Amino acid sequence: GFLSEKVGPSDWTKGSQSPRVTLVEYSDFQCPACGVYYPLIEKVMAEYGDRIAFTYRHFPLPQHKNALAASYASEAAGKQGKFWDMHQMIFEHQADWSDKNNAEQIFEGYAEDLKLDLARFKTDVASAEVSNKVAHDRATGVSSGVNSTPSFYLNGKKMQNPRGYEEFKALIEYAIAHP
Repeated sequence: GFLSEKVGPSDWTKGSQSPRVTLVEYSDFQCPACGVYYPLIEKVMAEYGDRIAFTYRHFPLPQHKNALAASYASEAAGKQGKFWDMHQMIFEHQADWSDKNNAEQIFEGYAEDLKLDLARFKTDVASAEVSNKVAHDRATGVSSGVNSTPSFYLNGKKMQNPRGYEEFKALIEYAIAHP
């Protein structure tokens, strides 16, 4: 499968401004496997961030009761310039909120820790703009053939999920060498 929508200015992307390789992940903040891949991607970006760009797209699964709230919290933080900070907090503390009935309050606590304007954060979490952005990401995932998380696209082509960091590294090095 191939990405149905190229990475654009509305996407959350970090790393190189002129990348040799683009990595796109469709992810669900509550998905345990996505939580396992989170530190691998951080390590990849620490090592190759000058040559690759990483884009995070939302693909909250209906069976994860707090996945949508987590996506909304990250988008609302992004409106105050803190998307990647919230992304980090949500993944690093996945076990603390996944099964809770008060995930929204927990995310508000993270917003306070990140020194966000809390009133604005709460307004943005509930906004149509934020829910539309998450729904749009999910729709591009569906049209790209995503049916599970995480799903990775390397230079626009769906890749098998790597089994560990060394395999991830090898796939990226190959892509850098063979653009």
